[in-house]
Amino acid sequence: MATGKLNLIKLCVGVEHPQELIDWQQKRRAQTGRDTSFHITRMWPKRATELLDGGSLYWVMKGFIKARQQIIGLERVTGEDGIARCAILLDTNVVNIELTPRRAFQGWRYLEGAQIPRDSETGSQEIDLPEALIHELARLGVR
Repeated sequence: MATGKLNLIKLCVGVEHPQELIDWQQKRRAQTGRDTSFHITRMWPKRATELLDGGSLYWVMKGFIKARQQIIGLERVTGEDGIARCAILLDTNVVNIELTPRRAFQGWRYLEGAQIPRDSETGSQEIDLPEALIHELARLGVR
């Protein structure tokens, strides 16, 4: 867990489960020939040094924080439109998080302190309860 560290939180649009993110990132690494996963964003974090000191990118999927990846670097990239952007370089290991409700927002936000959800003790969100029930229990704060 990245407790006490500065982290980022970002919506993972179009993804419902951490395994979908893993599969998509594997395909993208194969297409680009890169060894690391990455996410391109418009803005460069002003607190980059703190993020690179053990921070993670927490992914919100369908209204819940469900996974995180450790941030291993930041890289300037230029898009096809000539605009400079930030590539957030990520560890390929995707860590499941205890489901934590989170409303939609634009861009990314910093996440620190008491806001940081715990890593899942079971190692997986895929348990034998119906997904709707799992989400409702998480929304109510029952873990």
